[in-house]
Amino acid sequence: MALSRIYPFLIFLLLFFSCLGPGRCARNYPDNEVTLLDSMSALGDLGWEAYPAEGWEEISVMDERNTPMRSYQVCNVMEANQNNWLRTRHIARHGAQRIYIEIKFTLRDCNSLPGVPGTCKETFNMYYHESNNDNLWFIKESQYVKIDTIAADESFTQTDVGDRVMKLNTEVRDISNLSKKGFYLAFQDVGACIALVSLRVFYKKCPAAVHNLAHFPDTVTGGDSALVEVRGSCVNDSEEFESPKMYCSADGGWLVPIGRCICKPGFEEGKDYCQPCRPGTYKASAKDAYCTKCPPHSYSQQEKASECTCEKGYYRADMDPRSMACTRPPSAPENGISTLNDTSVALEWRPPRDSGGRSDLAYNVHCRKCAPEGRKCGPCGGGVHFTPRQFGLDATKVLVSGLLPNTDYAFSIEAINGVSDLSPSPKQQLTVNITTGQTVSVILKERKSKDSITLAWQGPDRPNGVIVEYEVIYYEKNQRDQNYTVLKTKSNMMTIEGLKPGTTYVFRVRARTDGGYGSYSGEIELETSQEDMLAIGDPNQSTIMAVSIAGGVVLLVFLVACFVVSGRHCGYIKAKQDPDEEKMQFQHGRVKLPGSRTYIHPHTYEDPNQAIRDFAKEIDASSIRIERVIGAGEFGEVCSGRLKLPSKREIYVAIKSLKAGYTEKQRRDFLSEASIMGQFDHPNIIRLEGVVTKCKPVMIITEFMENGSLDTFLKKHDGQFTIIQLVGMLRGIASGMKYLSDMNYVHRDLAARNILVNSNLVCKVSDFGLSRVLEDDPEAAYTTRGGKIPIRWTAPEAIAYRKFTSASDVWSYGIVMWEVMSYGERPYWEMSNQDVIKAIEEGYRLPPPMDCPVSLHQLMLDCWQKERAERPKFSQIVNMLDKLIRNPGALKELANSSIWEDPITPEFSVNSVDEWLDAIKMGQYKDNFTSAGYVTLDSIIYISASELSKMGVTLIGHQKKILASVQSLHAQGSHVQV
Repeated sequence: MALSRIYPFLIFLLLFFSCLGPGRCARNYPDNEVTLLDSMSALGDLGWEAYPAEGWEEISVMDERNTPMRSYQVCNVMEANQNNWLRTRHIARHGAQRIYIEIKFTLRDCNSLPGVPGTCKETFNMYYHESNNDNLWFIKESQYVKIDTIAADESFTQTDVGDRVMKLNTEVRDISNLSKKGFYLAFQDVGACIALVSLRVFYKKCPAAVHNLAHFPDTVTGGDSALVEVRGSCVNDSEEFESPKMYCSADGGWLVPIGRCICKPGFEEGKDYCQPCRPGTYKASAKDAYCTKCPPHSYSQQEKASECTCEKGYYRADMDPRSMACTRPPSAPENGISTLNDTSVALEWRPPRDSGGRSDLAYNVHCRKCAPEGRKCGPCGGGVHFTPRQFGLDATKVLVSGLLPNTDYAFSIEAINGVSDLSPSPKQQLTVNITTGQTVSVILKERKSKDSITLAWQGPDRPNGVIVEYEVIYYEKNQRDQNYTVLKTKSNMMTIEGLKPGTTYVFRVRARTDGGYGSYSGEIELETSQEDMLAIGDPNQSTIMAVSIAGGVVLLVFLVACFVVSGRHCGYIKAKQDPDEEKMQFQHGRVKLPGSRTYIHPHTYEDPNQAIRDFAKEIDASSIRIERVIGAGEFGEVCSGRLKLPSKREIYVAIKSLKAGYTEKQRRDFLSEASIMGQFDHPNIIRLEGVVTKCKPVMIITEFMENGSLDTFLKKHDGQFTIIQLVGMLRGIASGMKYLSDMNYVHRDLAARNILVNSNLVCKVSDFGLSRVLEDDPEAAYTTRGGKIPIRWTAPEAIAYRKFTSASDVWSYGIVMWEVMSYGERPYWEMSNQDVIKAIEEGYRLPPPMDCPVSLHQLMLDCWQKERAERPKFSQIVNMLDKLIRNPGALKELANSSIWEDPITPEFSVNSVDEWLDAIKMGQYKDNFTSAGYVTLDSIIYISASELSKMGVTLIGHQKKILASVQSLHAQGSHVQV
């Protein structure tokens, strides 16, 4: 068959497939491909070289838009040993290491060519050659690198041409790891009838993109299948939070975004860009995602605000978070009260009505000493001492000592907070004026007998208020440090009876007004007579004496009545009790009876006083210095003070006094505590220092526990201790109870309120009284015929049958464990006593507190076994806790449930943030939430622990409780579980 008959078929096919219709030649490629050569879009000569010249032939035709189209064809199938080459022009690679070649071609089926020899081929070869030279002549065949042999998926025949059946083939190959300026492509025909319709050479890139506010530029893919790491640059108004990176894949896609940029203060994130905060909003930190509304009492008038400006009269301290509302200085404190005691004065006041919106309230006290007759006032000087301090007080009271007698003082009390120094206005102050005590005048007259002395005196010239009463202190000369007596009267005359004949006594008198005590008078020494001196034989004298005796009897009756009302007191000065000061449970001490290992009940003594003498040490009242009232016990006040015994160092002690007007039975019951505690000697049992019984008031002296009762201490430090620290506390309590159990002593009221904590976190068992007030709450105790029982802490058999044993103490210890792990939570929450009894009978047991290890809750459940014989002994509990302390890993597994999941826990429906905080007993943080702008339930759904810390909720336990409740809010809508 002649060659001229074959070419027309190729030309027709080329035209047919080149442009099928209008717009067919316009080709759109993906945005991740960059075309280096496209023969279909070339406007001029392609500039390809054919060798030999009679081989490949360029065909140029016009499409329907008169656009020239160029292609190459070869069909020398009638001759054997064909070797026809077609080489492209130099193609610059533009930095690409991997090049893709897309070819479209048609190929004639050899079987459709009649008379063609067997050398006809249906394939051709494709080669490339790298070169830095873009003007090379035809290079040698040996310098080419073969890419592949190309075969047609579809070949055409003469019939196909007639029927206009399209048989266009498309093949894509690639070459990698190119390194020179560019390359040439070449096509080798070895005897086929073929037409190259089009050739496109391209490489792939990862197109420019923005991810996580970082811009990544166009990036050429790597050679082979390697990923190319690309460092992004932050978009405008943003900064790096973590170095942004992505990887460009061989396919031209971005993979594995790492790091991110964040919008700078004053800007918030939009879609791939940072937009400025609108007026009225701000963003203080780049770490915040979005702009928020200005806090109360602040504003922003311009865009891009990184903080809001405080309104006039409001301020923000340097340490305040920018999200905090602007605040102002507080108003002046109110209701100043002074209690004078000789040359000391206790000042108390109420907090200011307006705290300025802050919680960091403190107080400064300024002292001025005023000259008489209204002259100017000046500084008090260095002799005046303030307890605990003069400036930066966090309590609304201070004790001022070292004042001069008969002197006018003015004390200015100012409230300050974190912005007080920022306000130009002077600080508002509360002024308290006092005049220190006037000395009672010397004794004006006196009458003596063998067993009594009558005194009369004149009051102060300028008393600091109306005189309420006089206090007379007396003692035998040279025995002041051993025994003394204090009497009180509203008259300026008193008869002291019951004195020893022929004995010298020393008397001192001072006055008390509404403002406090004045100074004592000087010492007056008077001696009782050896016998009564009556003038016998002188009727006038006898008449006078009779009248005196009658008057003395009347006076004596009056004085006795005053004595009964006022009572007798030892010669110490008691501080005024602060009703707002936290009460500390009074504890009882002990002195071990040598050789004794069994507890002896004080009621086995016929003489209760003998039990006191056997088990408690008598202490001279002069060795005790009372400093302040810290609480009230069943029998009287509980104070803290100091004890200084001869040849021993001074120590802090707790002092429980028996109030005036007691009965003999109350005195025995009061001192029986000391008789009990004196038998114990253990580091986890409160230590008895001694008793005062030889003067009034009667007192019990124990070691002082700085951190008070365990339940109150845990509530104050919610969430601040590690599990090991809590287990250490529990181990100490268990050790003390083991000691008591070994002594055959049953406590009956073991609870966290009756455990005391010292400054080293050592827990000691206390409250060993036979009669005790269990709690202020009448619901706390269940009355039976045998007395009151603390239901929530008591074993079932003790409630039902009053069977108190060490096993019932073990049940109570399990409740104490629950209290410790829940940081002082009330056992059984708000359930009534009857509900608690019923629930326990039905098998209910307290669930594990939040973050409680499984091993500890299991020990609690063991302590709450219904059968007391199945409960562990205290010795076993101590051993178990020792093992846990030695192997902390056993404490890592936490119980699954928590108090939030307890089915008995009631649900509360709340409609506001304040109601919600009250429901979960976190009402103390209402102002914190309001100041931070959290005023609706919707606004708190996504609150975080870091935000709570910024708001001032710093206790970890409180944060956990709030966040757990927030999760309940999120899950239940407007219902929160308590």
